[in-house]
Amino acid sequence: MVEQFLEEKRKNIALLIDGDNAQPSLIAKILAEAGKYGLITIRRIYGDWTTVNMSGWKHALHDSAIQPIQQFRYTVGKNATDSALIIDAMDILHSHLVDGFCIVSSDSDYTRLATRIREMGFFVMGIGKRRTPKAFINACNLFIYTENLVLEVRGREGVRVGEKKMITRGGKEEAEGEDKSKKFDPVPLLRGAFDMAVQDDGWANLGTIGFYLRQLDPGFDPRTYGFKQLSQLIKSNPALFELKFQDKSGQTTVFVRLKD
Repeated sequence: MVEQFLEEKRKNIALLIDGDNAQPSLIAKILAEAGKYGLITIRRIYGDWTTVNMSGWKHALHDSAIQPIQQFRYTVGKNATDSALIIDAMDILHSHLVDGFCIVSSDSDYTRLATRIREMGFFVMGIGKRRTPKAFINACNLFIYTENLVLEVRGREGVRVGEKKMITRGGKEEAEGEDKSKKFDPVPLLRGAFDMAVQDDGWANLGTIGFYLRQLDPGFDPRTYGFKQLSQLIKSNPALFELKFQDKSGQTTVFVRLKD
């Protein structure tokens, strides 16, 4: 089941961006994240391009070949972008041009859209801020927090004016002075996914654990806890988990066991 899920990752993906709720500086990382799960065949961003707040997207659109969709605001204080994106998404859905969607927004208004896409058997991922309502997050197959993408960009490019310095501590990359008290404990989720994946011999495939982690929490991401890979996160809890590596046909498979 999990192997089939991994084999079908190469889907055609429609990337739909709510320009009012996304950051132009992260467009390269957004494309990279969506590209992990398929080929991005449709790239559209929605907003009122007559307003000043959309001006930051101009260079990003040219470099990334993203099609801007104009949507005027007919009433002050009302956001017409949501409706335009939802209508386009349903048109694309019923045309069967793609196998999945990536919705870039932190707006809970897209919760029903994501649910509808999943009900039709299509893959849907979301990308947005950590303050995104849980309902929208759980409506997606997986959800990526932009805060994790920001840390990756800063870590590679170094320190800019007004940004925190990136440091490595205990094998983890984090922002200097970062408040760890705001981070959630990953152990309960890891235990839950392990219990779902464990076999009769007491060992569980790491890939299977990762699959069930997404089922328990679509917003789960090792980068939230300072690690780039799930194996590194599990390895950081040696009192709870034991890892073993098995080489077969030139590929290494990782297994996890819960210590007594």
